[in-house]
Amino acid sequence: MAQEGRNIIDEQVVVGEEKGSVRLATLNRPRQLNVISSEVVLKLAEFLETWEKDDKTKLILIKGAGRAFSAGGDLKMFYDGRESKDSCLEVVYRMYWLCYHIHTYKKTQVSLVNGISMGGGASLMVPMKFSVVTEKTVFATPEASIGFHTDCGFSYVHSRLPGHLGEFFALTGARLNGKELVAIGMATHFVPSAKLADLEARLVSLDSGDVDVVRSTIEEFSEKVDLDKDSILNKQTIIDECFSKESVKQIIQAFEAEGSKEGNEWITPVIKGLKRSSPTGLKITLRSIREGRKQTPSDCLKKEFRITTNILRSTISPDVYEGIRALTIDKDNSPKWSPATLDEVAEEKINLVFEPLEDDIELHIPETEENRWGGKYETSGFA
Repeated sequence: MAQEGRNIIDEQVVVGEEKGSVRLATLNRPRQLNVISSEVVLKLAEFLETWEKDDKTKLILIKGAGRAFSAGGDLKMFYDGRESKDSCLEVVYRMYWLCYHIHTYKKTQVSLVNGISMGGGASLMVPMKFSVVTEKTVFATPEASIGFHTDCGFSYVHSRLPGHLGEFFALTGARLNGKELVAIGMATHFVPSAKLADLEARLVSLDSGDVDVVRSTIEEFSEKVDLDKDSILNKQTIIDECFSKESVKQIIQAFEAEGSKEGNEWITPVIKGLKRSSPTGLKITLRSIREGRKQTPSDCLKKEFRITTNILRSTISPDVYEGIRALTIDKDNSPKWSPATLDEVAEEKINLVFEPLEDDIELHIPETEENRWGGKYETSGFA
């Protein structure tokens, strides 16, 4: 019977557990690096809604099984649905709707991030009241490189990073480690991985969701962050100078000029990555991040949903499918972009991706507290 129970848990893509007044959600697709599928989003949303409404629930913990927290969206799922219009928009709708509720959640949440946290997976980390990272944490938003864009609320998050670091991380997909995430404000605490299980046990034993109590408990396990001298965050002066330029083309030109100077050898591989990336993806992403500076989380998610819908419909380019093919299907790392250059990507085309969708298929985000958990996919035009 014990083995049978173990098998049932192993088959669940998200395991929800009740431990006194604490609720624990574990992303449970370790062999797939806990990528986000439609079933994952559905289960996580169900748990979070139930727990927010449950008076007995005081504290929410979220973690990932295995060596990843979450590597983001299931790219193969998107690729397999490329021939069928809007076949993947259910999971996109559900995910962005869930992102809104994570940003505005009413109870204290703690994410325990001990591994890969990328793309949409990081949306289950950054907006939390407390996000705990370790020396094993790796963060990135590399979507632009494959013809996609920085989504799941990150056009809001990145646009609020210091200076023009948001443009830099969105366009380059540059990685950050745990200490850097704390230093830049995308995580709250750095805890060595060897202490993480003990921290989890202490949080479970608290019987409290009080923010100050939870914070002081985490601080008992956390360490002060000191950046390595080679950290990308120590390059912000150069990054701000280059990534404040008006266009992607001007950004690359300015960055190349800096890269030719002595001591700036770190720029060379970043430039190579930018030049290998989808020109369409880069232009869409830059505009989205910059619009995000003047938008609320809700506005950003609605905008991102429009962009994603148009990208998956290949409204102006099939690049996202070519990018996924080259990265994860054929793994030749030789995408053939269309259009092939930045100069060929007309601004009028980019405008189309940001245009409102048909009225009945926009992302519906609740506008009143009474209807807080309304606007579900089931009531949308897609359903």
